[in-house]
Amino acid sequence: MRHAVNTTRSTIIQTPFEHEVAERLVAALQLEVMAEEIAPEAPLFGEGLGLDSIDALEIALFVGRDYGVALRSEDPDNAQIFSSLRSLCAFVQANRTAG
Repeated sequence: MRHAVNTTRSTIIQTPFEHEVAERLVAALQLEVMAEEIAPEAPLFGEGLGLDSIDALEIALFVGRDYGVALRSEDPDNAQIFSSLRSLCAFVQANRTAG
C-alpha cells in the first residue's frame, strides 16, 4: 500500500507547526494516514511515506500558496529540504513570507 507509515510511537513528537504542515500534506496528497502519524524525522520519500516526484510538486504548490515559500526543482538543497517533515518545516519557517 502506498503511503504506509514507517514510524514508532516514541518518535512522533510534532511541533504545532509540524502538525499544521502535516495536516496540509495529508490533505493535499490525499494520504491514507493521519497527520499525527507522520514522524517528524521519518523520510517523506522512499521507505517513509513513499512519496514520489509528483507528490514533491504538490508539496511545492501548497508551500508556495500557503506560506509564500518558493521551492524550485533546481535547488541543490532539495534532498535535504524534502528529507523529512521536520526539515521541510524548518525550511518553510526560515523562508516564509505569508501566513
